[in-house]
Amino acid sequence: MAETGEAALARASVPELDAILGQRFPVLDDGFVRAVDYMGSDAAIVQAARVSYGQGTKQVHEDRGLIRYLMRHDHTTPFEMCEIKLHVRVPMDCWRQWIRHRTANVNEYSTRYSQAIDGAQRTPASAWRRQSATGKQGSEGALPDEVGTRLSETEADLLRRAREVYLERIEAGVAREQARKDLPLSTYTEAYWKIDLHNLLHFLRLRMDAHAQLEIRGYAEAIGHEIVARWCPIAWQAFLDYRVHGLRLSRTEAEVLRGLAAGDREAALAAAQAAGWLARGAEGLRPNRERREMARKLRDLGLPVPWD
Repeated sequence: MAETGEAALARASVPELDAILGQRFPVLDDGFVRAVDYMGSDAAIVQAARVSYGQGTKQVHEDRGLIRYLMRHDHTTPFEMCEIKLHVRVPMDCWRQWIRHRTANVNEYSTRYSQAIDGAQRTPASAWRRQSATGKQGSEGALPDEVGTRLSETEADLLRRAREVYLERIEAGVAREQARKDLPLSTYTEAYWKIDLHNLLHFLRLRMDAHAQLEIRGYAEAIGHEIVARWCPIAWQAFLDYRVHGLRLSRTEAEVLRGLAAGDREAALAAAQAAGWLARGAEGLRPNRERREMARKLRDLGLPVPWD
C-alpha cells in the first residue's frame, strides 16, 4: 500500500506507438515485424538522466536538448530505461545474423515442438545479386534477367521438394527434431525479441548500414522508421543525426582533414604516409581499408582525395 500522500505513478504511454501495437509491417515476401509491448518513452530517458546526474543537468532546460546531449556524448545508460518487445517473422539465414546480437531476450518458434512454418523466402528473378568484387561478404549489382529467371525456377523446385521430403518424414513418424534437418535456410521462423533502446539502436546502426545484407537491412529499416520513430521520436532523431548520418574521425583522419582545410596537400599526404596508408606495391598503392574509408568521407564532404 502506498504511503499517505504518495502520488500514484501512471504507466508511460505513447499514443503514436499504441496506435500500431500488433500491426504487422511486411518485410521481404512473407516476413514481418510488429511491436507487441513496450516500457518507457523519451520521458523515461530524461527521467533516468536527471536522477543519475542530479544537479548537473539543471542547465539543460528542455528534454530534447538533454536527449541529444546524451546521444552526442555516448551517455548510454539512460536509453536502457526503455524496452520494447517485437514479434518477428524472418528467414533462418537472416535470423542467424540477427541472433548474433546477444543483448536481447529471445523466444523462438520451436521446430521440435511444432511443424516447421510452411513458408520460405523466394527471390524474384530480378533480385539475384552478384558477389562484390571488392568485399568478401557483400554483393553488388544484379545478374541478368534471363539468369535470374532460371535461378528462381530452380529455387521454386528446390523449396517444393524440400517441403515434400520434410512432410514425408513427419508422416512416416520421424521425430520433428530430426525431420527438420534438411530444411533450407530460407525457411521462415518466428520469435519474440525484447531489447532495451540502447542495444536496439546499436543493432539498427549496424544493420541499417549500406554494407549490411539487404534482407536484414529491410527488417532494421522497418523497426527503425515504423516503430522506434513513433516510440521515442526525439531519441530516434538524435540517433539519425549523430550515429547514422554523423561523421567520426580518427586522429589520422583529422590530421588529413586539417591539412586539406589549410590548403596544404603535402601535409595531408604526410599524415596518410605516416599511418601506412600509402604503401606501394608493384601495381601501385596497396589495398588499405582505412584509406578507402577516409576517401569516401572526403568525397561525401565534397573535398579532394589527396592521394588520387
